[in-house]
Amino acid sequence: MTINNENTYNYRVVRQFSVMAVVWGVVGMLVGVLIAAQLAWPDLISGIPWLSYGRLRPLHTNAVIFAFGGCSLFATSFYVVQRTTNARLFGGPLIDFVFWGWQLVIVAAAVTLPLGFTQGKEYAELEWPIDILIALVWVAYAVVFFGTLVKRKVEHIYVANWFFGAFIVAVAVLHIVNSAAMPVNFMKSYSAYSGVQDAMVQWWYGHNAVGFFLTAGFLGMMYYFVPKQIGRPVYSYRLSIVHFWALIFTYMWAGPHHLHYTALPDWAQSLGMLFSLILLAPSWGGMVNGIMTLSGAWSKLRSDPILRFLIVSLSFYGMSTFEGPMMAIKTVNALSHYTDWTVGHVHSGALGWVGFISIGSLYYLVPRLFGQTEMYSKRLIEMHFWIATIGIVLYIAAMWIAGVMQGLMWRAVNEDGTLTYTFVESVKATYPYYVIRLTGGLLYLSGMLLMVYNVAKTIMMAKPANDAIPALPAQAAHA
Repeated sequence: MTINNENTYNYRVVRQFSVMAVVWGVVGMLVGVLIAAQLAWPDLISGIPWLSYGRLRPLHTNAVIFAFGGCSLFATSFYVVQRTTNARLFGGPLIDFVFWGWQLVIVAAAVTLPLGFTQGKEYAELEWPIDILIALVWVAYAVVFFGTLVKRKVEHIYVANWFFGAFIVAVAVLHIVNSAAMPVNFMKSYSAYSGVQDAMVQWWYGHNAVGFFLTAGFLGMMYYFVPKQIGRPVYSYRLSIVHFWALIFTYMWAGPHHLHYTALPDWAQSLGMLFSLILLAPSWGGMVNGIMTLSGAWSKLRSDPILRFLIVSLSFYGMSTFEGPMMAIKTVNALSHYTDWTVGHVHSGALGWVGFISIGSLYYLVPRLFGQTEMYSKRLIEMHFWIATIGIVLYIAAMWIAGVMQGLMWRAVNEDGTLTYTFVESVKATYPYYVIRLTGGLLYLSGMLLMVYNVAKTIMMAKPANDAIPALPAQAAHA
């Protein structure tokens, strides 16, 4: 029997991370809209170095991935591990250190990146003092999460915790190895690797940051919140276990597909392509498992906008994990690489999969964390869903068209072997698609602003915390 009161579970840190996920989501997406506008109109902001595209773009990626996405992962993993183990969070003061330490990391990134302090590595731009803080916070996070699993009152470890656990361990290894550097002063360092080895380590890290931070962790969300919102166990518990082990093994080897036609040995490029193609199977296994959990209850999609966020996120997950392996094929990559097709692919996963699964999970969590039975306004959730969905479609369609067009223009040659188009002509042809992308981004940001208002009104109605939602019976998932 579950005792439903605040003394059983630590919801304070879950509330903190949930609120900050919404706040940082707006900040990160606002910066994204600003740099999208700069691409459409390069002179929009000129003469201010710390507002230049080159400095704001890494701030955008760090804010949406590690601030918005990270806070969403911390909030949901701390909630799920308590609910599925019937145990209060382990760690005492470490819990507060995880929250405040992570906020310090985010603020440090927001200050240093616009000032130009960067290692120049994708998703790993932050300089060495911040990298050390990230490692310390992450170790504390691991102690809290796995310590809670150890003290669990339920023998079975529900599959969501397997995904959260794998994400925590893998990200620790990836971050520490890729961030190895030699400091030369307080805010400058040089990578411990050089040349093609540095590129290989970076994209082993970069692709697995997608694979574990942006996929495995959010699959942990999916395996808890989709069944909970539907009100029935996951479609196939056996498939979820196969999905877990196949995904975890395969993802680690796919990174070299970022380095096709470079100095990386051809066998390593081919290995990355092969494992990327294999990766399609476990990825779609997870998508099918999530969507089929709705089998027999499809009518709920008409009346439940939170469920709509969760299920549509799985559709974007399936689409992105089909597109990724296809783009890893060398002949396709020859057309797509360095074009805006890649940008469209990344954002179909980021906005559609990561964004929607996070938003749906937060809409589920917030009222329960603040003593409510539902969000302040269901109609605002409906509006958020449709505005954001239209925004995603505009964004990714524009980037797909622009990317294929760029690739074809760059490779077009005349009969005498000279280039048919200059690079400037391809940039000019891309302009209308950049305006469409900006429109899509503005719509997505508008949806997030609706969420801020809805969450704020829900919190203002808060009652003394007393959770009355029973924990997910792990054994029920076998049904």
